[in-house]
Amino acid sequence: MELNDGNLQTLTEFLQKTLDPDPNVRRPAEKFLESVEGHQNYPLLLLTLLEKSQDNVIRVCAAVTFKNFIKRNWRIVEDEPNKISDQDRTAIKANIVNLMLSSPEQIQKQLSDAISIIGREDFPLKWPDLLTEMVTRFRSGDFHIINGVLRTAHSLFKRYRHEFKSNELWTEIKLVLDTFALPLTELFKATIEFCQTHATDVGALKVLFSSLTLISKLFYSLNFQDLPEFFEDNMETWMTNFHGLLTLDNKLLQTDDEEEAGLLELLKSQICDNAALYAQKYDEEFQPYLPRFVTAIWNLLVSTGQEVKYDLLVSNAIQFLASVCERPHYKHLFEDQNTLTSICEKVIVPNMEFRSADEEAFEDNSEEYIRRDLEGSDIDTRRRAACDLVRGLCKFFEGPVTAIFSGYVNSMLGEYAKNPGGNWKHKDAAIYLVTSLASKAQTQKHGITQANELVNLTDFFVNHILSDLKSSNINEFPVLKADAIKYVMIFRSQLPKEQLLQAVPLLIAHLQAESTVEHTYAAHALERLFTMRGPNNSTLITPAEMAPFTEQLLNNLFKALSLPGSAENEYIMKAIMRSFSLLQDTIVPYIPTLIGQLTHKLLLVSKNPSKPHFNHYLFESLCLSIRITCKANPTTVGSFEEALFPVFTEILQNDVQEFLPYVFQVMSLLLEIHSNSIPSSYMALFPHLLQPVLWERSGNIPPLVRLLQAYLQKGGACIANTSADKIPGLLGVFQKLIASKANDHQGFYLLNSIIEHMPPESIIQYRKQIFILLFQRLQGSKTTKFVKSFLVFVNLYCVKYGAIALQEIFDSIQPKMFGMVLEKIVVPEVQKVSGAVEKKICAIGITKVLTECPAMMDTEYTKIWTPLLQALIGLFELPEDDSIPDDEHFIDIEDTASYQTAFSQLAFAGKKEHDPIGDAVGNPKLLLAQSLHKLSTACPGRVGSPTTGGTPSPTPPPSFCSFLKCFHQLSLSLSLSAGSVHAQHQSER
Repeated sequence: MELNDGNLQTLTEFLQKTLDPDPNVRRPAEKFLESVEGHQNYPLLLLTLLEKSQDNVIRVCAAVTFKNFIKRNWRIVEDEPNKISDQDRTAIKANIVNLMLSSPEQIQKQLSDAISIIGREDFPLKWPDLLTEMVTRFRSGDFHIINGVLRTAHSLFKRYRHEFKSNELWTEIKLVLDTFALPLTELFKATIEFCQTHATDVGALKVLFSSLTLISKLFYSLNFQDLPEFFEDNMETWMTNFHGLLTLDNKLLQTDDEEEAGLLELLKSQICDNAALYAQKYDEEFQPYLPRFVTAIWNLLVSTGQEVKYDLLVSNAIQFLASVCERPHYKHLFEDQNTLTSICEKVIVPNMEFRSADEEAFEDNSEEYIRRDLEGSDIDTRRRAACDLVRGLCKFFEGPVTAIFSGYVNSMLGEYAKNPGGNWKHKDAAIYLVTSLASKAQTQKHGITQANELVNLTDFFVNHILSDLKSSNINEFPVLKADAIKYVMIFRSQLPKEQLLQAVPLLIAHLQAESTVEHTYAAHALERLFTMRGPNNSTLITPAEMAPFTEQLLNNLFKALSLPGSAENEYIMKAIMRSFSLLQDTIVPYIPTLIGQLTHKLLLVSKNPSKPHFNHYLFESLCLSIRITCKANPTTVGSFEEALFPVFTEILQNDVQEFLPYVFQVMSLLLEIHSNSIPSSYMALFPHLLQPVLWERSGNIPPLVRLLQAYLQKGGACIANTSADKIPGLLGVFQKLIASKANDHQGFYLLNSIIEHMPPESIIQYRKQIFILLFQRLQGSKTTKFVKSFLVFVNLYCVKYGAIALQEIFDSIQPKMFGMVLEKIVVPEVQKVSGAVEKKICAIGITKVLTECPAMMDTEYTKIWTPLLQALIGLFELPEDDSIPDDEHFIDIEDTASYQTAFSQLAFAGKKEHDPIGDAVGNPKLLLAQSLHKLSTACPGRVGSPTTGGTPSPTPPPSFCSFLKCFHQLSLSLSLSAGSVHAQHQSER
């Protein structure tokens, strides 16, 4: 694409169409842009458009399109084409910083994100002048430009907060600090001076405080991994100014909005974060500054209101106190009883109260409420911070803190008892206080695993929780009902089993509650209870104990999906899946009804998939229905196909990308249940599965390979007879997969199934080309993973077609190739093979090469015989060699740069590990001993029998001189006595 007015006009028109609400206009435009984005100059046209277009909407659209293009295509993925030319990459990096800094803020943010994406890949090695170019802009004095630089730097450096330590990371951070730390510090001081100069100019203050917030975020990122020497030397400057900003109260920056945090709150929140970081990680260096920060943050907490806009600030301030009180160095600050009482009274209790804003979220924004409260993403909430502070204080002062809170809890419960209708929030706070006080250690799998021994959880359950669960009106006081359900859920590992069993029917009843939070919590609590394990590792709650409630459980779960707000409730669907898993055969009578409801739900959500977890559990539930029913009666598989195939057909026809990997997995499960034949409905689909477009999406590859393996397993001969013209397509898929480091193992899975299940004559013409492709990949890009898969395949080929066939095909490609493969690959690498079945295949294949290949006895290959035997004994006896070369790395499917639907394995669609050899060989070690003995018997003039005292011929080949030693080693490893071997030898003779 040339950089000309015509192409700019065309691009403008299609960008305009992508904004059209009519999908018939929008989708073709999106397809067009997708089709041309690989052309040279495409990204430069977008940059030109966002710089020069007169239409602001088009400029913003071009900026967003450019950022998404960079996000999808900038990373260079091995084995995949480079989608952006080197000239375009160079031009983008040369112009984007200037363009970003001179653009309006809306466009600046998009370009800043694009720079950070490019920086993650290219900085510092491929973009060494990026930082220098940015730092020089600090001297411009234009805070629009300065904030653009700071925003970009924040996007670039915030990954330091979660990166693993490495030499590469330290090198990069050092480079950043050397270039950036001093200018950032100077800018920090200058900005504070500007704030004082412009103290009465609200417009200037807003810009300056935005700068200070970004500078504070950068401080956090640059100090996260370790305390840099520069910041240690300049701690006085930073901490004095941070403390000053923390105590600053400028009326001009206060806002009337009760919901949205203002600039002052955001800045102070970040400073609390910075102080907490230093208190936690660099307490010795921070000690001189700590008391003044504790005082400032305490004053901040007791003077800040309950409005939502202060939530982040209060949360971070409390987290600072929590991080300080956990450190032994600062224990003395909290020892006084009056201090503890004051903290409990003025900080913890007020911030555990259920506010009107929380009530509003509970009723009107239940999804967000659940996400924060149930999933632990409430890290920024007042309640979570207060709870963390309680745990921190209990580390050193458990007795006094428990005593103080016990008084508050009793007082709150007393107030509730006087007037439940008016004072229900008191009981809510009391339950939350007990929960935070009792919780010492927690996991998602088990709930609370370690509790405060001073809190009697069972008594509290009986006296205060059970009454809410037993209430006849499940819709009265829904917050308290949700609290009671959550109590059972998080303390499930601490409560006795009889109380959990008492709770189960009550939880089932609460599935019908009108409140979305309440019935969601009920579903989640049941799902968690059903996963609990008893002493013998079986489920704690048994199917027999659930029998009286099974029908009501299933009815209420499926009815809950029709309640307002829960049509795609992932917790309910997960509870359905877990119920199926627990109840097993008990659900078979209900399946005909339930499968109809599940397929109807699948049809609905396939129109617009938006809840990935819900969809996953839906498919898991379908798989469980199939497994449980067909286990009892395999012939029912047809009724499942009848119910599911119409929906699957619609999903395939509409190319619902999110669902295709799931559909292929369920189809594999169904096909594997069939006896050894492929129904015609599956055969009609077979050619479509080989279409290249399906294999372009990485998420499709694992389930498609498994599905093709199921086809081959159930009807390899049928495919050879009726679809022989599709074999090249099948091998084309294999060729594509083994060319990729990410997917080569999937290619071998497919190839192994072809060798195992296809009639030999159907693939004889392709065998040599298969090996040539493998050798080309070995020569061009050898990796440990590929070599391990190659070894398993070669040995499976040997088991299937014989050692002579293996030797002949190798030597037909190149003379003496067989010996080279044995010497250079099999002998040194076989120890790296992992997996019981894989090791078994290799052991039997090598045994056949040793004992059934005449070329190993009579040619130059003889010298490899003993090293090969020693390698095989090593495979049996030595630990697996799991070493990987330092310079070798693999690209995970999830790491590919462009957005593609990821593959999610369905746990209940999994298949058992397949052993292609099966019972034909039970013990590979015994097979080797027997095969070696037969060889020594068959070659009496060449090999002496180690068991009869025979001796080798007077001039044996050198390789056989250590044969006896190797064989004796093997016999010892098998724990075979000389007598038993001798007896076997005599019987065979």
